[in-house]
Amino acid sequence: MGIARLFIVFLALLPLGLAQSESEISSRDMPTTFSAKVNLVVVPVVVRDRDGKAVGGLKQDDFLLFDKGKAQIISKFSIEATTGNQAGEPRNGLAPNGSSEPAKPEAGPLTLPSRYLLYFFDDVHLEFGDLSLARKAALKYLSGSLGSGDRVAVFTTSGQGMLDFTDDREKIRQALLRLQPRPMAIIGLTDCPDMTYYMADLIQNKNDAQAVGAAVLDTIICANLITVPGMPPPTTEAEQIARATASRWLVQGDNESKVALSVLKNSVLRLTSMPGQRTLVLVSPGFLIMNHRQEESDILDRAGRAGITISAINAHGLDASPPGDITNSFHNIQTDMIKERFRRDSDLAADDLLAELAAGTGGTWFHNNNDMEAGFVRTSTAPEFRYLLSFSPQSLKSDGSFHALKVTLKDGKGLNLQARRGYYAPRHEMDAAEETKEEIRQAMFSREELLGFGLDLQTQFFKPSDEKAQLSVLAKVDLKPLHFRKLDGRNRDTLTVVWGVFDRNGNWITGIEKTVDMRLREETFAARVASGITLKSNFDVTPGSYVIRVVVRDTEGQLMSARSGAVEIP
Repeated sequence: MGIARLFIVFLALLPLGLAQSESEISSRDMPTTFSAKVNLVVVPVVVRDRDGKAVGGLKQDDFLLFDKGKAQIISKFSIEATTGNQAGEPRNGLAPNGSSEPAKPEAGPLTLPSRYLLYFFDDVHLEFGDLSLARKAALKYLSGSLGSGDRVAVFTTSGQGMLDFTDDREKIRQALLRLQPRPMAIIGLTDCPDMTYYMADLIQNKNDAQAVGAAVLDTIICANLITVPGMPPPTTEAEQIARATASRWLVQGDNESKVALSVLKNSVLRLTSMPGQRTLVLVSPGFLIMNHRQEESDILDRAGRAGITISAINAHGLDASPPGDITNSFHNIQTDMIKERFRRDSDLAADDLLAELAAGTGGTWFHNNNDMEAGFVRTSTAPEFRYLLSFSPQSLKSDGSFHALKVTLKDGKGLNLQARRGYYAPRHEMDAAEETKEEIRQAMFSREELLGFGLDLQTQFFKPSDEKAQLSVLAKVDLKPLHFRKLDGRNRDTLTVVWGVFDRNGNWITGIEKTVDMRLREETFAARVASGITLKSNFDVTPGSYVIRVVVRDTEGQLMSARSGAVEIP
């Protein structure tokens, strides 16, 4: 019996539901779109014991959550327990047993991708020596740490040499080898006076007297301003030159920070569309964000809602720079010590971003350590247990203000908590429809099976030619747990059904959103509920391996179910 005939027989045997009475059940399809603008704050929390080991087994009632010092009701609570693909397990790496040849994935049936690792190299801020060491460590780590369910992407701040998610070991290796510093700087070594983004901010935005004074003293020497014995030094002219230089540095620093945060945000968005365990490893010396805290908060919001872990490696390692940085061509004994203090303060401020991104998502911040190989091992491995605490702030004003968060345990003796330190209020109102859409989006890009009600998933395909195929996805929905609302002699409920098709690497290909309106008459209600309904969507694809995901949510009871499946079309 041919494939086409089998397909026809299969459809004929389907239970009641595909040919539903139009008066009782109707549906409409629309393109699948997702939004992340919701009035829900997600706070990832990792609890560790004295030895630094993540602690599991805690319950919602064990936590206390405060927003600006006010206790909040934890409306949603979940636990993420990491399983599989952990450091130390046997892998198919880039080059096993020291061989120069990349390893090949093991043959066998399609393995659903289960872990996504996005390595973000800040090539705009990284210097050659630091980037070279980090690249070497990444190559060594990945050579023995990739399994058949792993997918790796390499992103860069500059946008050059990027690689999307793949399990092709040779492509990953080549992407890492292409990494090199790509600074945006157009000023620096020949500038007068010697300046940094941090110092420029002190001068222009904060009018710091010590910073202005040091810049003036430097300018008098580097600009060779002539001083007449017995006359006051030309400080007015020197200050004008210094402030002009600070202004240029401020523009440059702001541009670099905006670009880095924008690409980092896009990297998080890329990860939100991947189904499974998702980790972003930021490799950077750190950078200043000054007045861009709202953008940082937005990154944390998106990562928290999507369950993404962000870890960070300070690729600068241990700070062994001597007082008076020898990389600068200009020195002034009167100002070197002042600028050295500014440099150290700048490094601490740059580190703050890396620390906050890691703390706010349950990740690892690796710093003050030159063992880059250990850094990649620690940051590439998600914590064994992570708790997601969500709450809806009451009477939240859409004014963009900062809200400090605090998470504690009712009995936390001997335990340490790693949690987000705060968030920024939105600048516009949120609505329930957006929150519902976000819930469905999270379920779609997850590997978790949700069973608010029964949901069976089946797939079938038909090949009209060697290059084309039609993939049919059928979902049978158990109606018995649903809450129908009686109105005008009908039993009413609405289902939102989202069908998603991913490639073998977990990359989103296409999706359809179907709204199913049920208006069941009383005389047929019992039979309809007993049999359930079967819904179908068709996709035009090419031969290959695909992951299918279906999410169903009902309006009345707000129950949700989600299932995944895989299909290979030869």
